[in-house]
Amino acid sequence: MFKKIRSIVIFSLVLIAGIFVCMRFLYIVPVIMYHSINPKTDPVMYRLIVSPQAFERQMQFLKRHRYNVVTLEALGRMMQNKEKFPPKTVAITFDDGYKDNYIYAYPVLKKLGLPATIFVIYNEVGRPQNERLSWEEIKEMQDSGLITIGSHTLGAQPLVDIKSEEELRRQIIDSKKMFEEKLKTPVNTFCYVGGMFTPHIRELVKEAGYKYAVASTLGRKYSNQDVYAIKRIRISPPSDNLFDFWIRTSGFYNSFRKHEKK
Repeated sequence: MFKKIRSIVIFSLVLIAGIFVCMRFLYIVPVIMYHSINPKTDPVMYRLIVSPQAFERQMQFLKRHRYNVVTLEALGRMMQNKEKFPPKTVAITFDDGYKDNYIYAYPVLKKLGLPATIFVIYNEVGRPQNERLSWEEIKEMQDSGLITIGSHTLGAQPLVDIKSEEELRRQIIDSKKMFEEKLKTPVNTFCYVGGMFTPHIRELVKEAGYKYAVASTLGRKYSNQDVYAIKRIRISPPSDNLFDFWIRTSGFYNSFRKHEKK
């Protein structure tokens, strides 16, 4: 009887250890990706718009449950150094540079003291439609110490669609120089347009001097420790439900979801 109990205990311990190892293997620090934070809905942009009320609830969720919200650069450094990530680590990013990031998201982040990175399309800053950030708004957020500005290229064309080597270099390398000249600070982070890239594009980003680059889901093609292929999770209307948001920020969502574009 004693031997049987001992065998059961040993089997249970081995099973628990195996589950623990598997969970560690599947865990990927969640880098969440927002676009527009806006009370208005748009059927064309449905997947890219989160309401201000939902955004604030999500940020309050991170704060209330004591998530370790870090800058993208801090996360990148931990990845490079192969450091053990503190529990509930998460990074927040925004793409495209919508003005509503300043109007609705920034006040919430400032109130809660949560850092974030906004990837801006250089040529769309302050355009006449007035739905993109101005340089004044960008600099105000940057000066707060909470918001880091990253390059989302000069234009909005996916880099994988650009055939000209000269144009690729302009979008990747020149955009870094232009942002740094305008913002008077190093720009270390880059966002692939549409979340897509090729090995050559990745090398150009590295050559340009960026330290970290983000994409969308890449499956298992790139290592979870590749700082030039940081995987992100899009936050869209389904995450208005905090259970959905919790799943996406659990650290295991990236390991099971199917490929999705930006």
